[in-house]
Amino acid sequence: MIELTMNTPDSEARELAARVKKRRLALHMTQAELAQRAGMLLPTYRRFEQTSQISLRGLLSIAYALNALDDFHSLFASKTWNTMDEMLAESQSKKHVR
Repeated sequence: MIELTMNTPDSEARELAARVKKRRLALHMTQAELAQRAGMLLPTYRRFEQTSQISLRGLLSIAYALNALDDFHSLFASKTWNTMDEMLAESQSKKHVR
């Protein structure tokens, strides 16, 4: 059976928090260590892992502490296509269903 999932801001935020936690654990860092490196209070970081709630500045600070700040450069970057057909195909595949 094929499972279709729809990405939402909440689901993406939860997945992002899980990826951050996975990277933190891979680096053998505690929550307190990462919070300190990111320049935030431990409860703020802990809330992010538990609820995925954080400010943009906080998320960027965590990314900096994990040496992942460059990952944000591609966010909202201008896209280029080789042909008009590629652009139209992508445009059609991303149309919102109401």
